[in-house]
Amino acid sequence: MIVFPNCKINLGLNILQRRADGFHDLETVFYPLPVTDALEVLSPGQLQFNSTGIPVPGNAADNLCLKAWHLLKADFPELPPVNIHLHKHIPIGAGLGGGSADAAFMLQLLNNKFRLELSTAQLIAYAAQLGSDCAFFIQNRTAYATGRGEILEPLELNLAAYSILLVHPGIHVNTGWAFGQITPRVPALSLRDSIQHPLEAWKDLIHNDFEAPVFQAHPILKQIKEKMYNAGALYATMSGSGSAMVGIFPKNNIAGILWDTGYRVFEII
Repeated sequence: MIVFPNCKINLGLNILQRRADGFHDLETVFYPLPVTDALEVLSPGQLQFNSTGIPVPGNAADNLCLKAWHLLKADFPELPPVNIHLHKHIPIGAGLGGGSADAAFMLQLLNNKFRLELSTAQLIAYAAQLGSDCAFFIQNRTAYATGRGEILEPLELNLAAYSILLVHPGIHVNTGWAFGQITPRVPALSLRDSIQHPLEAWKDLIHNDFEAPVFQAHPILKQIKEKMYNAGALYATMSGSGSAMVGIFPKNNIAGILWDTGYRVFEII
């Protein structure tokens, strides 16, 4: 069985306060995009994980796909060992949620393949144990997110009338470091309210708190954002803690933008 975990972008991201558990309360809007990995599970067999495509850093045993299997195995002893193959296409360390998507899709794949009969609410609860934004990918639709990012409220927002440009310059931003640079604050206008304004007004209303410290550490990201606006973007932002940059353009009006050949560029038109 094979599935295609997709990425997400953040439209706005406000860090509201530091929590007693060491995490932060935040608000953001998650929006899914059709840039995908490929995840295949074969059984029966020995439990193993391998990957192709973009190299996945770290120990394979720590991969979130394997962690998802172990999480379900603890509650479903009959779950058999599986052979997992991940073809990685979504940039890593980019603020696009690729690893979280892989984990969430793995939970759903195992649930469907082995007929575990888990409800959406149960899958969301499992996903939240794997990562703050994993839960989003269970329902995989636009949402206003609060808490650590796991409290989701459906949001009516459709950007199909626009073209979206993703640019990843190959910079890896450590999320823990990025949080450490932030002084939490509650904005005067909630993101839930700001996102309701016309997209053309977002430039002045919707911000990502991570941009200031990350742009200072990596000035090229600020330059990419400026280049998007100079090329006609209606709204441009960094996704999550970076380093993928997002530009929203009038429909079919991205052509003519030149990027460094070392960047990975995705056009969703």
